[in-house]
Amino acid sequence: MSVKNIIFIGLLVFVPISMVAHVLEWGELTVFVTAAIAIIPLAGWMGTATEEIAVVLGPSWGGLLNATFGNATELIIALIALNEGLVNVVKASITGSIIGNLLLVMGLSMLLGGLNRKEQEFQPVVARVNASSMNLAVIALLLPTAVDYTSEGIDMPVEQTLSLTVAGVLIVVYALTLLFSMKTHAYLYDVGLEAAELPETAETTAEHEHKPNLKLWIAVLLGATLLVALESELLVDALEVATAQLGLTNLFTGVILLPIIGNAAEHATAVTVAIKDKMDLSVSVAVGSSLQIALFVAPVLVIAGYFMGQPMNLSFNPFELVAVAVAVLIANSISSDGRSNWLEGTLLLAAYAVLSLAFYFHPVVSGIG
Repeated sequence: MSVKNIIFIGLLVFVPISMVAHVLEWGELTVFVTAAIAIIPLAGWMGTATEEIAVVLGPSWGGLLNATFGNATELIIALIALNEGLVNVVKASITGSIIGNLLLVMGLSMLLGGLNRKEQEFQPVVARVNASSMNLAVIALLLPTAVDYTSEGIDMPVEQTLSLTVAGVLIVVYALTLLFSMKTHAYLYDVGLEAAELPETAETTAEHEHKPNLKLWIAVLLGATLLVALESELLVDALEVATAQLGLTNLFTGVILLPIIGNAAEHATAVTVAIKDKMDLSVSVAVGSSLQIALFVAPVLVIAGYFMGQPMNLSFNPFELVAVAVAVLIANSISSDGRSNWLEGTLLLAAYAVLSLAFYFHPVVSGIG
């Protein structure tokens, strides 16, 4: 059993602790912290279960399953927060996830993976395709915001209709990216997958030859998903009071804190494979997660908000959009050549640190609104 899985098993103790803290009313801050920690291993087991089921289903269905459940934890947290009316926090978590994956995750991967190597390589064609897709995502987020800020007295229904229409376009684009990566141009992505599947020892060879128990892993996936939903409910309920006690704003909580909680397990995977010199897979996890947030999760939340009676549009805080544009610009410039080193990783981390500080000191009203 890997070190990561051992840690995830140990952290599961926070699932009952958070529930006890809620029932016995140990305080909102205690509930918030324990629920946040509990979500991390649950998200990890969701990812592991998805990967095991994908092995049984084969490349096509497995790829679709991974694409669908890749950001399931964050989507669950966002849906519960949206249902509670925390629209601004949900919007901030969308931009924060994109920024975090492109700067924090890719930065850590390039830094730690490149410490003992001159350079690491990954598919430049895939990097360019991802860059184009991320540029489209920025445009899709920018234009509704531009319409909102340049049109006086725009009606809310009109703004909502625009966002719903753009959401539909983004979902179609996301489906086309899946078709591109899994069917028509799957060969471009085969290098990273083959590297990920190469056995390192006789023990790992035996593990790969062993066919996963489909019923067991489906049960694990369903169980972990239900527990994530429960823990997310506790997290969101305690969010307002806990963040106020910590002196955090809604903007910082949404952009920095929630994405780290929701994506911690996926972040660990990207960094781990980068250290093993499987940079294709690491970049795929980091950039692919950002694309999924922008092209799938955000549109789904817009549509879900419409049916929940919690109207959510794609008009974002301009400062958030500036941060997303900066993250996409520097990530695209560094990854476009298909090569990376530890200094480039440091630059990405420095950009994330500067943006985090800016969000922390951004003068918005404290609390969740």
